[in-house]
Amino acid sequence: MIEGLSHMTFIVRDIDRMSEILGAVLGAREIYSSGEERFSIAREKFFLIGDIWIAIMEGEPLPSRSYNHIAFKIAEADFDSYVEKIKALGLDMRPPRSRVEGEGRSIYFYDEDNHMFELHTGTLAERLARYTTGQAAE
Repeated sequence: MIEGLSHMTFIVRDIDRMSEILGAVLGAREIYSSGEERFSIAREKFFLIGDIWIAIMEGEPLPSRSYNHIAFKIAEADFDSYVEKIKALGLDMRPPRSRVEGEGRSIYFYDEDNHMFELHTGTLAERLARYTTGQAAE
C-alpha cells in the first residue's frame, strides 16, 4: 500500500544555482550535501520544503519545456512577494492560464533546466467545488 509521497528528484546542470532557487523562492532548508562524493548516480543535495523531501542531482537538463510541473501551496496574502522573489532571481515566469473565479491564483516559473514550478493559492476542495458548477474558464 502506498503510504504517501517519499521525495521528488530534479536533475540539474548547476546544483548551486538550483540550491539558490529552492532556498530563495521556496524557502527550502538544505539538510544534506554529498559534496564531491557520489553515493548515488551523481553529486546530490537534499532539502526540506515544509515536510516535503526534495533531492537535486547533477546531470543533463530536460531537453525542452512542457506543462509538466510541481505545485506548492501558498497563501493568497503572499502572492505578490513570491512574484518579486522569482523576478529577483531572473527566472522565466509563464503567463497564468485562464481560470474560473474561485479556484485560486497561480504563479508559473521555470528554472534553467526546464523544470516548471507552480505556486498556487487554492486547494483541491475549492477547485472541485468550483468545477462542479459547470462554468468553464473564459
